[in-house]
Amino acid sequence: MDEIISFVDGLDGVLTQRAHSGDGSPEIAWGDTFFYYAPDGVVSRTTQPFATIVTKNYPGDESSRLDRPEVFRGGNVNAPCVRQPDPGQQNFLEYCEP
Repeated sequence: MDEIISFVDGLDGVLTQRAHSGDGSPEIAWGDTFFYYAPDGVVSRTTQPFATIVTKNYPGDESSRLDRPEVFRGGNVNAPCVRQPDPGQQNFLEYCEP
């Protein structure tokens, strides 16, 4: 999991947020990681992450069985990755495009 986080975090324009106590995130999200395309380092309140790493079952999603040791779920949405070309975004696009 840490290798994936490091790789995605190293892409141009990616802002990585690991939810934890004291950062304003809900307690259920603590320990999960969220990736945003934010070349200016600022995430809008209306922006959704383009990828996530979830480390535990959320209510109603016990079928994922994330309560096992060393198990996590990665999720991604590719569409936001290609909407607004910016200088330095090419590496990001190469990663996000199918």
